Order: sequence, then structure tokens, then C-alpha cells
Amino acid sequence: MVLKRRHPRPKFSPLDKLFWTLACQFWSAWKQALLVVTPETVVRWHRAGFRLYWSLISRVRQRVGRKKVSKEVRDLLFQMVAENSTWGAPRIHGELLMLGFDVSERTISRWMKRALRDLGPARRWLSFLHNHREAIAAMDFFTVPTITFGVLYCFFIIGHDRRRILHFNVTRHPTGAWVVQQLREAFPYERTTEFLLLDHDSKYGTEVPVAIRSMDIKAVRTAVGCPWQNGMAERWVGSCRRELLDHVIAISESHLRRLLSSYVEYYHQDRTHCGLQKQAPVRRARCSGRGRVVAWPRVGGLHHRYERSA
Repeated sequence: MVLKRRHPRPKFSPLDKLFWTLACQFWSAWKQALLVVTPETVVRWHRAGFRLYWSLISRVRQRVGRKKVSKEVRDLLFQMVAENSTWGAPRIHGELLMLGFDVSERTISRWMKRALRDLGPARRWLSFLHNHREAIAAMDFFTVPTITFGVLYCFFIIGHDRRRILHFNVTRHPTGAWVVQQLREAFPYERTTEFLLLDHDSKYGTEVPVAIRSMDIKAVRTAVGCPWQNGMAERWVGSCRRELLDHVIAISESHLRRLLSSYVEYYHQDRTHCGLQKQAPVRRARCSGRGRVVAWPRVGGLHHRYERSA
């Protein structure tokens, strides 16, 4: 039986013989450069090169299909959905067109499915307060330590419209009857408030809600452990502490009442508020740009009001 080669012997040219002669003498690691691969590896390399080739071509050519929605448009879309629970895709699409964004209504409808529509109790309560602020007042207590380590209770009622303090008083022994008397002094003739916010303080008892209803005012109780629902009153307590009570020591009821009266007068007529467009609850007239600036002390020198002299 004669064995025959399936493939003919490769032919070496003189140049090939010279190369391998020099390689064996001067390049001892030539065997490490040789790669033995299978056909599957060659096919995989070809497919990887095919993908790379077409990805490079796709970068150069013009993009086709639906335009990609930018992150700015998506964030603005989610904000509109969260802030306007009754708006649909046509309404939001119109607002985006007015802002100069080129996006289709169908794209808006598709992205609206991913937006969160639950406003949460905090946002719903804030909307309620904003829509009824002219008819809302809030009342609350806060405590002040005295020089003899006693405790004084400060009661106040604040209006939501211009953040005015409608009434305040100080006592050592707050009772339901005492609070009812303060309500009568705050609303002596005809009611100017539709809703009165209050918490579940035990000092109110059963007398205070009955007295509020007799004044034709609707008492709105905040949830237990949720002081943010009476945020206007809580913020005023914080301002009063930072700007007055942290710098003085109360001696008696009359002393604290005088300090609070001075602070409330400054708070109404002089102190500017970010929520009131940098105005005071009692609107201040803006000075002209001429004249010398004069400082007027307020609250015993803790604060000042600045005006220009004529």
C-alpha cells in the first residue's frame, strides 16, 4: 500500500530559506510568536471584525429613526406630571412646544407611563394651604424657661396670608378656658378666618374645639406627630427663638410679654420675608437711592431697620 500526501509539500523560495536561517540564529523565541487556532476562532474573529466595521460606519452616517429624548426633556416632563396631576399628554406637549422643545405627543405619552403621579401627603397639604391661605390661621404653644427655672407658655395665632401675628399672650398655667378667652380676643367681632389649624395638644381639651365651632370657624386638626402640617406656626417659633429668645432670659410673664410685643412689632413692620417677595407683613415703602443710610435699633438693639435720611 502506497501512502500519498493529501496536500503537496510547500515550496520554499531562496528568500524564505534565508529568513528562517537568520531567524533560527538571531531570534531564539520565534516559536512563541506562532499561533495555532481552530476554525471556530477564525470565525469568531471575523464576526467581531464585522461588528466593528459596521459600528464605525454607523457613527459616520446620519442617524435614522426616532430622535432620542434628552435628559433635560425627561426631567422637565416628570416635573410637569408631578406638579400637575390633571394634565395629560396633549397639555404637557403644548407646554413643551411653548418652551421650544421639538418632541412628539406620542413620545410624551410613552414617557408619562414612567412618571410617578403620587404627590404624597406633604405636597397635597401644601397645595391646600396655598389655595386657602387668605382664609387660614394657625395657633400653637411654645415654652420659654425663666430665670428661676420655671416654664412660661406662649400662645399665638398667625395668619397665613401675610404671616401676621393675629394674637399672642403668655401664661404660667394654660387651660382650656384661658385658650378660649384668647380666641375671643383674637376674633372679637366678626370672623376673618375660615379655617384654624391646631394640633392635638391636651391643653385644648374639649372646650377649645367647641368654642372654635361656635365662632363659625372650621377647626382643622393636624395628624399626630406631623408638625410640618402646621409649618407656618412652626417656622415662626423657630424665627422667634433664633432672633429673640436665644439672646434673652425671661424674668417674668410681663417681661416676656414686653419682649414678644417688641419682637412682633419688628416682625410686622421691619423684617423682610423670602416668602413675601422680600417684603414685610406690613408692606414697607422702598427708599430712593439718595441720602445717607440711617440705622434704627429694634428689639433692644438685637435688630435694626435701615432707611435713607432725606
